[in-house]
Amino acid sequence: MQPQQPPARPVSDPFPSVVISGSTAATVAAATPAAGTEPEPVPQPLTSPTPAAARAVDVTVVQFDPYTDKDANLAMLREHVRAAAEYGARVVVAPEYSMFATTRLDERAVEAAEPITGPWVSGLRGLAAEFGVHLVAGVVESPGGAEPGRIYNTLVAAGPDAEFVAVYRKVHLYDAFGFRESELVLAGELTDPATFTVDGVTFGLQTCFDLRFPEGCRRVAAAGAQVLLLPAQWIPGPAKVDQWTTLLRARAIENTVYVAAADHATPRGSGSSMIVDPMGTVVAELGEASGIATARIDLDHLERVRATNPSLALRRFSITP
Repeated sequence: MQPQQPPARPVSDPFPSVVISGSTAATVAAATPAAGTEPEPVPQPLTSPTPAAARAVDVTVVQFDPYTDKDANLAMLREHVRAAAEYGARVVVAPEYSMFATTRLDERAVEAAEPITGPWVSGLRGLAAEFGVHLVAGVVESPGGAEPGRIYNTLVAAGPDAEFVAVYRKVHLYDAFGFRESELVLAGELTDPATFTVDGVTFGLQTCFDLRFPEGCRRVAAAGAQVLLLPAQWIPGPAKVDQWTTLLRARAIENTVYVAAADHATPRGSGSSMIVDPMGTVVAELGEASGIATARIDLDHLERVRATNPSLALRRFSITP
């Protein structure tokens, strides 16, 4: 029997978590409260914000709890993107299945699926334009008439002009831990890594279970990505958060890249969205609840790390699909 799912959080509920680590925003003013209400306290950064660095981009990971109401999911995401933009983010990363989410995939996902030219992705592209950011999120894509009853697990990246900058269809399907994503989801084709560039920083895309396959992440780094963006719905379970953290840090260290990973809040995800630097240091992290975390991607820091640990330059094997 399918377990009873809790209702989605109302759109009007505030998200409690805001984490800043080296944001370009030296001071972020609180929104003006409505008459007769008490102002919310301004979240304090974990570290003192530093001046804007050369060749640097601020990135935000969004953690929220999408469910089966696509309009409500987009509305919730909008509030997080708005907050991220106010904190200076140029790139905003939302979770896998941001468009439509359940604990276990079933026919509801097929019914909810849309082409990437459909209304939900058009709304997502509108958010990128409205707030002037590059926005990445996971959607349930219908593959067209050739594959009835199936979907793609797709990442869409949209730019501030509302145009697509990258599309990635998940390659490694979650047939593990008692789940069978492949029963409904088609694996994406093995194409060149999906990347895009913002202010001289190159970002590459992978999704959730892809994290457990180091060769896929290495292909992204070998293609020139300096930041790995990893939207996920990391299903809770024994030791899952520890594995998530370990794998994210390992992918950062072995590829000398930043990793920005956006998960679902509990109960449909494990939370613990985070941004990791190329030394494997967690520079911004959330807990279980909805929220945002922002950190700076600094290419000067990345180059210093790569000079100290030139693992990409010293590798002796290539990755062949």
